[in-house]
Amino acid sequence: MLIAFPAAARTRTTSTAIPNLLTRQFEERLTLNPEMATFFGIDTGERASLRSRFSESSLSGLDRARRTTAKHLRELQAMPDTDLSDEHRLEREVSLFDLEAQHALNSFAYHAGSGPYGPTPLESAYQNSTLLLRDFHPVTSRDDAEAYLTRLALIPGLIDGESAQITRNAAAGAIAPRVIVAQLIAILTAARDADPAKDGLVTAIETKASALKLAGYGARAQTIVADGIRPALTRQIAALQAVLPRGADGAKAGVGVGRLPNGAAYYEACLRMHTTTDMTADAIHAFGVAQVATLSTQIDALLKSQGMASGSIKQRTSALAVTSDQAFPDTEEGRAAIIAYLNDRLDRVKKKLPEAFGELPKNGYEIRRMAREMEDGNPFGVAYPGAADGSRPGVFFINLQSISDWPRYTLPTLAFHEAAPGHLFDIALQLEAGELPLYRRTWFFNGFREGWGLYAEQVADELGMYDDDPTGKIGYLQSHLFRAARLVVDTGIHSRGWDRERAIDYLTEHSSMTRDGAAKEVDRYIVMPAQACSYMIGHTTFTRLRDEASKRPGFDLRAFHDFVLQGGAMPLTVLERRLKSWPSA
Repeated sequence: MLIAFPAAARTRTTSTAIPNLLTRQFEERLTLNPEMATFFGIDTGERASLRSRFSESSLSGLDRARRTTAKHLRELQAMPDTDLSDEHRLEREVSLFDLEAQHALNSFAYHAGSGPYGPTPLESAYQNSTLLLRDFHPVTSRDDAEAYLTRLALIPGLIDGESAQITRNAAAGAIAPRVIVAQLIAILTAARDADPAKDGLVTAIETKASALKLAGYGARAQTIVADGIRPALTRQIAALQAVLPRGADGAKAGVGVGRLPNGAAYYEACLRMHTTTDMTADAIHAFGVAQVATLSTQIDALLKSQGMASGSIKQRTSALAVTSDQAFPDTEEGRAAIIAYLNDRLDRVKKKLPEAFGELPKNGYEIRRMAREMEDGNPFGVAYPGAADGSRPGVFFINLQSISDWPRYTLPTLAFHEAAPGHLFDIALQLEAGELPLYRRTWFFNGFREGWGLYAEQVADELGMYDDDPTGKIGYLQSHLFRAARLVVDTGIHSRGWDRERAIDYLTEHSSMTRDGAAKEVDRYIVMPAQACSYMIGHTTFTRLRDEASKRPGFDLRAFHDFVLQGGAMPLTVLERRLKSWPSA
């Protein structure tokens, strides 16, 4: 449904009107979000100035971004969909969905980033800027090194702008549960109190500049950290401490967005943004309960085939996880062994991918350990695409803080989901689709992206990756059980008033996680409403659409996958309509 705006003058659509408009809007979004240009490796040439900037976190900056979204939506709505090529009509439809969904969320005064609370243990100005500079900001020249320091000097302002968000959101009735606020205070306090000389922001530029024989950058960075960033962190900690007593007690009361002003409508808007479908919270909850039951039955059968017939599924998989051939030692050597094992799984699946895909990405992808200072409060891992020009591989950073979260049988499916043929594989194909305009090569929709990641696990199974690994097959099914349980937990938290302990209990029982691991995940769902629903909803859509297409004469799996991935990520509702006209032969 289109969002109504005051009447706007209709413009005549020409063969280039849609791509010209979307190109201009894309460049305007990059100007507001320079980090995106660096992540995609396109902060070069005419965009080189973006390499020394950050997006604005001030209240005025956030309001400017909201006004830009509204302007872009009005402009696109004024473009009729008549006399358009199929591809331009698709681009208009996809862009309208994205802008409408963003605009709907922006109508809630407390919406900020990926949720209603501003900074969280998962996302904060300090964490995000640290990650960007340390792992993605290129330093291949003195100009790059200077741009690094320019960005570094902007971080105190980012932190202060975010602190203002905390105060504004609190005034709007949006305060994270006390346990979440306390976690963020602890993370920021540890960052503030660490030795500036050993700060990752300092050591990163010192190492990169030294490789170019540039001196003095470490000392300059250390001064900025000590005199600018540390005081800003102190101010943000104070802002969080001021709202801490007003946060919900997660052990005794609901912690979902349903308790916020107009919270039910906000959650509905979050579901539409993340799943890119019209499914209601009740429908998603019921679907999740049914999937949990089905997958539990399948896992039970596999465990029995391995001689493990007694006890609940949780008891049996927990016993499996601590056996000598599954548990890695809780040492640095053990963590290195996990990384080596994951990358070995990637090497193996790469040899099989041509059986399911006609086009393979040119850019590489790998799995690395998450930096230690980023482990607290972060989920099990995060994937970042490679650079569009191939200068940087895609990377999945795995959180190895708690090594007991990673028994061997859970690792193959992680590699397939996060790297290949999952996220890093499909994002690389999209970025390398040179026939597509740049704005389309950077499209991102959670329902598509996370649904593909879960579907990629299925493809790996179909390619025989578990044929000689029965416990790995159990891990694969447990991965799907985990995503099904997320549907139940996320909707339970945000639409049914679940407290934090109830959510942790359910996720612990219906996953391979330890209770501490489940608690981290539940805290993620609390601050990122609906995001966790995108995985299983997306996977189910991909499998259904493939099943429907396979009934057509001449169906070819490789051609199907190429068509889906090379068109770019899009809302699932749009993908479904697009596939109905796909010629399978």
